[in-house]
Amino acid sequence: MSVLARSVGNAFRNKVRTAAVVAVLAVAIGLALAMLVANQAVAAKVQELNASVGTVLTVNPAGGQGFEGGGEPLTSAEAATAAAVPNVTGVVGTKALRLSNAAETAAGQTGAGQGGPGGGQGGPGGTSATSVTTSLTAAVDAGTLGNRNQAASGSSTTAQAAPARSLPITATGIGAEVDSTGKALVLTAGAGLGDYTAASTNALLGTTLAEKNNLTVGSTFTIKDQTFTVAGLFDAGTAFGNNALYVTLPAAQTLAALPDELSSMIVTVNSMENVDAAKTALQDALGTDKADVTQGQRNLETAVSSLDSVKNISLIAFVAALGTAGLIILLIMVMLVRERRREIGVLKAIGAPNRTIGTQFVLEALVLVAMGSAVGAAVASFASGSIATALISTNSTTAATTAAGRGAGGAGFPGGGSGFPGGNPLGGASQLLTSVTASASPSVIAAGIAAVFGVAIIGALVPALLTARIRPIEVLRGE
Repeated sequence: MSVLARSVGNAFRNKVRTAAVVAVLAVAIGLALAMLVANQAVAAKVQELNASVGTVLTVNPAGGQGFEGGGEPLTSAEAATAAAVPNVTGVVGTKALRLSNAAETAAGQTGAGQGGPGGGQGGPGGTSATSVTTSLTAAVDAGTLGNRNQAASGSSTTAQAAPARSLPITATGIGAEVDSTGKALVLTAGAGLGDYTAASTNALLGTTLAEKNNLTVGSTFTIKDQTFTVAGLFDAGTAFGNNALYVTLPAAQTLAALPDELSSMIVTVNSMENVDAAKTALQDALGTDKADVTQGQRNLETAVSSLDSVKNISLIAFVAALGTAGLIILLIMVMLVRERRREIGVLKAIGAPNRTIGTQFVLEALVLVAMGSAVGAAVASFASGSIATALISTNSTTAATTAAGRGAGGAGFPGGGSGFPGGNPLGGASQLLTSVTASASPSVIAAGIAAVFGVAIIGALVPALLTARIRPIEVLRGE
């Protein structure tokens, strides 16, 4: 009988014990593979986070941000200046609008905050915002905070009860299909706006805003008596972010009657290593009295630090589970060597070399590991996503809480921290941070199983070497 056939037969000699060993190994191997999958998923997400957020700078008018503050608006000429700065690979201009429901405005239900130039609802005279009317109804109820914020922005007081208020709808003119963090919009239906450099009547609506107004792709609505068509729907990941819409930058400038004005600029740098230098160069080129250049990388570091913690924890857990599987193999094979001393003695007495006997035990261990790996891989495919989500949610809660203390309630849209649709305290990193998808790809599973087999071979070699110490004469004399 060949060594391989004997090894396979020995693995199933005691079926109850074999089943128990395979079950224990499956748990250890499954945990190891799940942790490896989680580690790889988080590592990939860190790269994505660095690529999509870490190289983005935001330029606001000096002294203003979003709908707050003062200063002079940015212009297309300054966008051209920014594009000429070394290491800058792209500049996307934006124009922010506030849309109030036309019917409510006519009925005088939106308060007195719209009278100031560029003030808009809920914004105390911000110079970069322009308020216009629309047929759309906001998808978010004003609630206590909305009524309080908008009442505070009114320019007059009255003894009568405060009227019911409706939140404004955030509209942003963009020069490319990106949000305020510089990453691509997540479209759930339809297509993009097409030619972003030309005025058009296409618009992208947040999912909840479209649902509130019973709109789908191809539906129409009006802004400032101009008919727009829903070209696509997007999901910003937040209720506030989805109460928004995007149009092309020229269309927004036309609606605001400010053809050369920008509310902000999104500047993309060619690499993270050049972000600091590009920020300094941008500030010098534009002038501190004209623009404020902010770096989302600072908040990104909090998010990446959280993900790095998850990556380290999952790596340590993978090594620990791998070591546990190796220890199980070692103990099982030591037990088998002791049980089969007579069999080993007989084999050596008839001339079987130590190498052949040792190979038999190693192959027997690999048969057990192969069965445990098959079950463990199935366990990992189902458990890796839950494990990664649990690890990430625990670590990201702390990161988001820390960043929220700096961003929440900041100068921007009502209830937002960044001044743009989908604003969040991690400067765009929050949505990416909580959207890690751990998929058990064949390559990762294969790499994990290869590591398990390597540990199994090491664990089986120790008892295999013990066979060399068994002397046939001592075994046979004891029989």
